[in-house]
Amino acid sequence: MNGNVNPQEIEKFSALASRWWDPNGPQRPLHELNPVRLAYIRRVRPLSNLRILDVGCGGGLLTEAMAAEGARATGIDLSEQLIDIARLHLLESGLQAEYRVVSAEALAAEQPGTFDAVTCMEMLEHVPDPQAIVQACFDVLKPGGSLFLSTINRTPAAFALAVVGAEYVARLLPKGTHDYRSFIKPSELASALRHTGFVLEDVSGLHYNPLTRTASVGSNTSVNYLMTARKPDV
Repeated sequence: MNGNVNPQEIEKFSALASRWWDPNGPQRPLHELNPVRLAYIRRVRPLSNLRILDVGCGGGLLTEAMAAEGARATGIDLSEQLIDIARLHLLESGLQAEYRVVSAEALAAEQPGTFDAVTCMEMLEHVPDPQAIVQACFDVLKPGGSLFLSTINRTPAAFALAVVGAEYVARLLPKGTHDYRSFIKPSELASALRHTGFVLEDVSGLHYNPLTRTASVGSNTSVNYLMTARKPDV
């Protein structure tokens, strides 16, 4: 395990492993966001036979969904418990994917220029050094490869909805899931991408309605947002 990790974050999410695939459990919002995230990726890159890496894959919700679309998917996470759950669920689904307990930085050093696309969803706000993750994503991608990100904006609206509303009022997420100080403004993430060498291609809002249990992509980035970036061709 490299230094770009908060052990408390790993412990917090590992404790949710046993109910990760329960659509009405603690990860319910992720289950309801997952089809929208998948469609966002598919809009840019057809998934069939695409070699794709899911950084911070958790229990494998997105990894497995991409595998179901024909992608050659690899999921990585630093929680052994979550990787165990992801592997176990593969036995139930009958799909093919690879899961590893390894950091993005270590995998990038091991397999540079290997993947056609990388996803990193709802993960950057949980690490001490998001820039290092962006760099690792750049290094592990082939030239012309795509990076798909989602995270939470650092705004009063995000604090009200993603922290107070989701964790304390509606109780959609366990208390302490998010730290407002770790949220990232789109301008900050865009700057990190450009500094690394990526070409920013899209910024979109990721909207979630907990009352209707529906999600969509739109223009409002004040709470959750998605980004697409491309590693330039050689």
